[in-house]
Amino acid sequence: MSEKSSDADELDEIRRRKRKQLESKLGDGTSPEIDRMSAESPAEPIHVNGGDEFESLVDSTSVVLVDFYADWCGPCKMLEPTVNSLAAETTAAVAKVDIDQNQTLASQYNVRGVPTLLLFSDGDPVEQVVGVRDKSTLRGLIEQYT
Repeated sequence: MSEKSSDADELDEIRRRKRKQLESKLGDGTSPEIDRMSAESPAEPIHVNGGDEFESLVDSTSVVLVDFYADWCGPCKMLEPTVNSLAAETTAAVAKVDIDQNQTLASQYNVRGVPTLLLFSDGDPVEQVVGVRDKSTLRGLIEQYT
C-alpha cells in the first residue's frame, strides 16, 4: 500500500510541475494554441486535425481522453453524447480524432476499430477502450488519473 501512496505522490508532483510549466507559458502569452487548451479543460470536445495539434494537446494537458471515431460509424454516433457529457462534466480534456482524416495518427496509436478511446495522463497513453462504454465506466477511468 505504501508503494501505491508513493506512486500517487509522484504523480501529484508531476502534475504540479506540468501545471507550473503550462501556467508560465500561458502567462507569457507565447502560445495561443496552448491557451485554447489550457489547464481548465474545455466544456466540449476539441476536434484535433494532425499530429502536431494532437501532440500539443496531450503534452500541455495532464489528462486527455481521445475519441478516435469515424463519421460513418454507428457505434461512434451512439458514444458521441457520452463523450460530450464527459467533456462538460470532468476535468479531463476530451479530444476527437476523425480516423479518416488522420489515418497516420490512428495508425501510430494502433487504432484498429472504432470507436477507440485512449486516455493520456501526463503525456503518456495509460488506458485504451475499444467499443461503446457507458458514461460511469469512462468517468471511472478518467477519475483514476485526475
